[in-house]
Amino acid sequence: MSDVQRGTELLESVGITVNGGDPWDIQIKNKNTFKRAFSGGSLAVGESYMDGWWDVEDLSSFFKKLHHSQIRLEFRKIGMLWHVLKARLFNLQSIRRATQVGEEHYDIGNDLYKLMLGPRMVYTCGYWKNAQTLEQAQEAKLDLVCQKIGLKKGDRVLDIGGGWGGFAKFAAEKYGAEVVAITISEEQARLGREITKGLPVEIRVQDYRDVDEKFDHIVSIGMFEHVGYKNYRTFMKKVCSLLKDEGVFLLHTIGGNRSVFTTEPWLDKYIFPNGMLPSISQIGKSIEKVFVMEDWHNFGTDYDKTLMSWYQNFDENWGEIQDNYSERFYRMWKFYLLSSAAAFRAREIQLWQIVLSKKGVEGGYKSIR
Repeated sequence: MSDVQRGTELLESVGITVNGGDPWDIQIKNKNTFKRAFSGGSLAVGESYMDGWWDVEDLSSFFKKLHHSQIRLEFRKIGMLWHVLKARLFNLQSIRRATQVGEEHYDIGNDLYKLMLGPRMVYTCGYWKNAQTLEQAQEAKLDLVCQKIGLKKGDRVLDIGGGWGGFAKFAAEKYGAEVVAITISEEQARLGREITKGLPVEIRVQDYRDVDEKFDHIVSIGMFEHVGYKNYRTFMKKVCSLLKDEGVFLLHTIGGNRSVFTTEPWLDKYIFPNGMLPSISQIGKSIEKVFVMEDWHNFGTDYDKTLMSWYQNFDENWGEIQDNYSERFYRMWKFYLLSSAAAFRAREIQLWQIVLSKKGVEGGYKSIR
């Protein structure tokens, strides 16, 4: 069976027609597309899209159909051996390696993120329970975090992975908190200091392993995906050592339905080097005898809406920044945002907010939704 025939039959099995007329149907632009995909796996699929070898009008629906299918399993296996072996042999998220994702992802241009993320500059999942817009969803998420940790005026909070200072600004303005936000991105820190100027906020370029002081509460919103399974236990013990006895730690992270040791090759190469998604069992093992789990909240489908909003902002405003990037970058970023949205829509990956305490909240923790 030829690669074209094999690929065509696999796609037809999930309702995708090669060169068909539906928005989720793949349009082949290069006759060697299937050959390249079958020899290179998910890395080749992404790179061939970046190179314009194939296209789909509705890319998120295309990927939604592929999730939970035999196609995903076939391509996931190709080229994964070295990535898994590397993750097993080395600590890919060591202090020395930790800055790589900052340099290659978060430092690619604040103008891009300003246009994509909106006024709050929050690069994590919004909370859409009562929201109609991205800005409303992000404010609702920030307020949800503050409520869950019981934030009050004068509290000193550590934000691990503070980004551009979105949470720090909100917590300082709305709740009167004092916030230390740490990031491994120089560009994030530079803009974050501008955004939080005049507020009781300190933004540092610092690894979480180098912090050594006490805080009333700690949050980590969208950073745990960069910690790595070899460091989960170290991370939790470090957070515990920084948290006051009566304090609360809120972990906001994307999570996977199964335990893995690395991410897919395309995401590792082009988007989040050395990243990986934790599973419930991996997180559970990391907090055992360290924290009491008070609350576990899953609102992963809200990330689909968030990513689609980011893509809309990115696409509509591309003309303002396209001189700073290439067409190949545009296709790469589109592939990243829309394939990620599809993964959440298919419930392949989740978004968790986990509330942890050191000794258990006296009288019991009251869950907030």
